[in-house]
Amino acid sequence: MADILGSGLAFPLGTDPRGAIALTSGREDIEQAMKVILGTAPGERPMRPEFGCDIHDFVFDAIDAATVGRIETAIRAAAVRWEPRIDVTGIDFDLSRVDEGALVITIGYRIRATNASHNLVYPFYLIPAEETA
Repeated sequence: MADILGSGLAFPLGTDPRGAIALTSGREDIEQAMKVILGTAPGERPMRPEFGCDIHDFVFDAIDAATVGRIETAIRAAAVRWEPRIDVTGIDFDLSRVDEGALVITIGYRIRATNASHNLVYPFYLIPAEETA
């Protein structure tokens, strides 16, 4: 399956048991790539300024239905642009920890080459709204 899906450097960068640079392949490579895409704000990489996901624009926003919709749009756009091996099949949001500064996002996706469905759980950390007196 690695031939179909490709392989790449493991993230975070490390070494394998033989001391060589660790590689990853298959579904694990896709999930690591998605985490890198979601964790990178556009403009963060000088040599690739468009790379990343616009969800970082919402770190300071109040989480309401409109913001959740914009976050979903940002995730779908980033996946389409930067991860051609998958199709996003659904995005769910767990709002139960928003007061603690965490929005848990579950991204359902289908691997195009194998038609296998998987989920990626991604915790997105927010700056909680301050209490007003």
